[in-house]
Amino acid sequence: MAGEDKDLASGTLVIGLGRFGAAVGVTLDKLGYEILAVEKSPSRVQAFAGRFPLVEADGTSTEALEQLGAREFRSAVVGVGSSLEASVLITANLVDLGISSIWAKATSREHGRILRRIGAHHVIYPEFDAGQRTAHLVGGRMIDYIEMEKDGFAIMKLRPPKEVHGFTLDDLDLRGRYGVNVLAVQRPGSSFEYSDASTRIHADDVIIVSGDARLLEHFANRP
Repeated sequence: MAGEDKDLASGTLVIGLGRFGAAVGVTLDKLGYEILAVEKSPSRVQAFAGRFPLVEADGTSTEALEQLGAREFRSAVVGVGSSLEASVLITANLVDLGISSIWAKATSREHGRILRRIGAHHVIYPEFDAGQRTAHLVGGRMIDYIEMEKDGFAIMKLRPPKEVHGFTLDDLDLRGRYGVNVLAVQRPGSSFEYSDASTRIHADDVIIVSGDARLLEHFANRP
């Protein structure tokens, strides 16, 4: 094993150190979570050696996972996506080992359906989600956008439409008029502060709003 020795029981197993898996591993380690990364490519193992606990092994092998003590891990992330067969085999192995929370990367909706059918608890679509998020941001007033569920609740960071400049939230009644809630406001050079009825919106503010994704889109695109 490369990297520091840690008590990995109840930690997270990260299998596959492509761009997605590596980002997950690096971030979890920075946040102080106990992880063990598994990668079968010697060159990738060498590239990440010393950055976090890491072993060279093939996650498609149940025997290899057993030897690593995979049963002791609370959660696992399957970062392998380029090979459908490998992704499915690794996920199935983790299900058989009784991992209680399995997050698996999918490259298509069909791939994701297969992963769910064999027992993955969470399926992630990195490319699709990034593309969808970019589409919301391109050419508009939005600065950032997070959709919690498809065609459902979302949170957005944006520059306020001109028609709200100079008014308080009590004056505007944005929830009643547009179905959106202003959660926080950031003045230039300051940090975000929670908003209340007396909060006044200015042209150079940045606001965070929440609500139905379609209503937020409509609000953000107002003049």
